[in-house]
Amino acid sequence: MELIGFLLLGVAAGILSGLFGIGGGIVMVPSLIVIFGMDILDANATSLAAMLLPVGILGVWAYYKAGLINIKDSLWISLGLFVGSFAGGEFAINISESLLAKLYAAILLYIALSYFDIFSYFKKKKDPSLIVKPDVKKPVWAFILVGVGAGIFAGLFGKGGGIIIVPMLIGIFHYDAKAAAATSLAALQLPVGLPSVIIYANEGHLNILYAAFIAFGILGGALLGSKLGVKLPSAIFKKTYAVFLLAVAIFMVYKYF
Repeated sequence: MELIGFLLLGVAAGILSGLFGIGGGIVMVPSLIVIFGMDILDANATSLAAMLLPVGILGVWAYYKAGLINIKDSLWISLGLFVGSFAGGEFAINISESLLAKLYAAILLYIALSYFDIFSYFKKKKDPSLIVKPDVKKPVWAFILVGVGAGIFAGLFGKGGGIIIVPMLIGIFHYDAKAAAATSLAALQLPVGLPSVIIYANEGHLNILYAAFIAFGILGGALLGSKLGVKLPSAIFKKTYAVFLLAVAIFMVYKYF
């Protein structure tokens, strides 16, 4: 029965992965802690291992058919993710779990509030004519740096890194929200979290069986999530994502502060 629970968790994570391009770790880690009683490092390891295989590939295909993925950008981001994942995993096993959880909650709160445009009055409004399409060329190094930052975050918190990639593609590169989610999801299909998984496994934090059942659930859930994402208007998509992040952040504050 416990394994069925991991499977269902994978389905839920897959739906969110396909919908928001986040890899699904954002729901897996809190759920593994609260529902399955894991500590944060075990939860991180299981989450990252579940996302090693291209479990979101069906979702990527749905977005690709809708013309929302920039393949070249996603590949450069993947390279950065792989590099950053090693550093993130090393940091995670060398700092306290309480500090790790508090950092995670703080980052989620900031991202969620920025999606609600709480900080927008500090910035000049952008001319709509300057908003670029996701296929406009950008410096390769910029996408690699996005991947490195996301990889460090992923290794630290057991996430796929999409929670960093999506806001950066929207805020810095001016991607449409759905195109950002699609490109992020594509970047996460390569085994970019392998360095972190190896580090966690060497420290005894990985359960392969649990990760396998979650991965199987993600495979189906990501397809459903991506189909919903393609149909959802971009403005609603962005606000829905913000509500979701805020709810997770509030939970983490309640749990660890």
